[in-house]
Formats: sequence, C-alpha cells, structure tokens
Amino acid sequence: MSCASKSQLALTGGAATVTLGHSPWPVTGEQEVRWMEEVVRSGVWSWMGQHERAFCEEFAEFIGAKYALGASNGTVTIQTALQAVGVRPGDEVIVPGLTWVATMQAAIDIGANVVLVDIDPETFCIDPAAAEAAITERTSAIIPVHIFGCMADMDGIMDVAGRHGLKVVEDTAHQHGSRWRDQGAGSIGDAGSFSFQQSKVLTSGEGGAITCNDEEVYRTAFAIKHVGWAPPTETEGLTAAGLYGHNYRMTEMQAVLLRGGLSRIVEQTRIREENAARLSEGLARIGGPLRVARRDERITRQAYYAVTMHFDPEQAEGLTRAQYAAALAAEGMGIGNPYEPLHRHPLLGLYHETSPVPYRDAAAVQNYANLHLPNVEQICDETGMVLMHRVLLSEPELMDEMVTAVDKVNGKLGEVREHFAAQEAAGS
Repeated sequence: MSCASKSQLALTGGAATVTLGHSPWPVTGEQEVRWMEEVVRSGVWSWMGQHERAFCEEFAEFIGAKYALGASNGTVTIQTALQAVGVRPGDEVIVPGLTWVATMQAAIDIGANVVLVDIDPETFCIDPAAAEAAITERTSAIIPVHIFGCMADMDGIMDVAGRHGLKVVEDTAHQHGSRWRDQGAGSIGDAGSFSFQQSKVLTSGEGGAITCNDEEVYRTAFAIKHVGWAPPTETEGLTAAGLYGHNYRMTEMQAVLLRGGLSRIVEQTRIREENAARLSEGLARIGGPLRVARRDERITRQAYYAVTMHFDPEQAEGLTRAQYAAALAAEGMGIGNPYEPLHRHPLLGLYHETSPVPYRDAAAVQNYANLHLPNVEQICDETGMVLMHRVLLSEPELMDEMVTAVDKVNGKLGEVREHFAAQEAAGS
C-alpha cells in the first residue's frame, strides 16, 4: 500500500487507518453452556431457583451491598426501587435531563411527577446544584444516573439528599462495578437499579437487579417484584407480604448467563480501564477537537458502558460533530452521540394520549414542551460523543490505531470541510 494511500483521508478514497477489529460482545463461556443444559433438563426455570439465589448473593458481594434481588429488566427495577424507598403517587422525583427514557418512564408509571434538571457539562451526569434548586415540598427522591463512562457526584447528591430528607435511587445501568471512594455504585444511595440488557457490561439479554442495605427496602422490593410474596426466612418459606405486588421475576436462564458474566467482569473492567486511559492519554497528546471526559479522582474503579467524550467545535475549523464523526467512521473508528434530551426524545411521547402526562394536574407537572436545559442540549446536539465498551475489550494496539485515525483527521480538517461542501453543492 502506498504512503499516499495511507495519508489520504479514507473519506476521499484513502485507506482506513483502523485495521484491527474489536472483541465480540457478549462474551460467553462453557460453564454457562453446562449450567444452561442442566437448567433446561431440570424443569426449574423460575421462582428463585438455585442460580438466581446464587447470583443475588454473588452480585451483592460484588457491588458491596447487603442485599440484591433479580428482576425481569432494568426499567421495572427503577419502578420497584422507587416504591420500596417510599415514593408515592403525586410525589416529585428529580431526574437528569440526559438519560435513557426508562429512567423517566419508571417514575411516571408509578404515579410520580418527574422534574428534569441540568447536568454537569464534564461528566454528563446530574448536577447536584441543579437538583437542589429543583426541590419543592413535594420532592421525595433524586435519581442520579451514572451515565456512559462517568459517575455522578455522589458526595454532592448525598449531601443534598441528607439536608432535605430525600431518598436516593442510583440508576446504575451503565456502571456495574464502578466504585466511588471505594464504595460500589448502587450501594451508596438508598437503593441501586441495574440493567442487564444486551448491550450492558453484564448482560443476560434482558434482566435487572436492585441493590440496597436496608432490610425493609429489600423486603418491600422483593414482594413488589415477586407477585406479593415476602422473601423466605430461615424458619419459614414464602408468605404474603400484604402489599400490591407484580410479576417482575427473572428466570433461571437469565441467572445462569449473569453468573457466567460476573465471573469475568473484574478482569474485563481492568482491561477497559487500561484501554480507556490509553485512549485518553493518546488523544490528550495529539490535541484537537476530541478528548475523553476527565475522570473524577474520587472514582476508585470505573466500569465503562461507554467512553464519555467531548467534541469542541471551536477547534474543528467549521466542521459539525456529524461531519467529524463521519470522517472518523471512514477511518474505521465509529463514535456515536449521547441520547436525545429526555424532554424531546422521539421514543418518549410525553404528550401523546398513551402517556400519563396529559392526564396529570398541569400545575403539578413540569412543562416539558418548553423546558430548556442548556448543558443537556449542548451536549446532546453539538459536543457530546460516546465510544461503546466493546472496543475497550480489544488489544491496546486498537487504541493506538484510533488515536492515529483521530490525528490523521485532525491534520486534514480543511479537506474534510471541502469534501462535505462539495457534497452539499452537488446535492443542491
């Protein structure tokens, strides 16, 4: 291959810089295959089988929580956790304006009114000051979302919650194994909610878990998800808890996959941390429009659902984020955007007749249609980028190739701009 071909932008016909492939996801092992066959042949597929019980014990130990319980997915875990800590219909729950739609839906679906607030511009996580400013006499809980490759400021959130008597339910769907001051994400607040959906770093295709340290929260959450049955004790089996329960149970098949994944997650997290640091250092060395979000020194272990990244339009010589990403994609480095702002997410029709919002007291519900969250909107529309965790399980050399790809594009920003200008002119 000629030097000219290597130096020419792939966008304009040159060779792509990134040649190494990333590791497949999800990762499985023979142990899960053997367990799965045993489960299928046993006929015990649900109702707190041996693998679900074992997983709950193992996951609680991994997170550093006293209790863990499995559920069918990571949406009902938020619903259940909120109810278990005492959120009731008509209460207000504070949620960051940047998160997956399920965080908001879960609170709305149990009758709470969601108040969306702005985020920290560096981490994309909830801003404790914005959360505190949104508190009213109706506020009962805050949901800090540890999103992509960062944790929320749990010192700030717990301080605000403590001073105002609020409950904290951590949305930890992206942070299986992260630790804040060596305390596990999901064990810091009153409850933690985890998702095991296909893309997560611990996955069973679908599934979820709740973690907590309070026995009453655990017993209530267990009964809510297990059709109203209270958890068994040393002296008696399942008994009716006397509350309004649901069927949010997980299966033994899910538990088998989760136990297998849990046996690998510590080593996978180490690899992801090392590769994220290598990528961050490489991008900092070359400079330019793209960088990795700064890691808070209070984070003692970081699980990466994705690498949180920043695109600076002022250093991009007139390129938009989409154009810059397209140039990188042509080089073999695929980077995506964050979620849409919650208040205008296309998958969350807040004012459609199928939503509870139109049937709530308009005076008690935030005006989502006219809501303005400056940091959320700038990050979602212009500056935020994410690199998914699958890449981080690959060889370190892939990080080096990606840095080289970014350096190549950074050195030819003018050519990228001309390419898109020519495309636009041809299409007009």
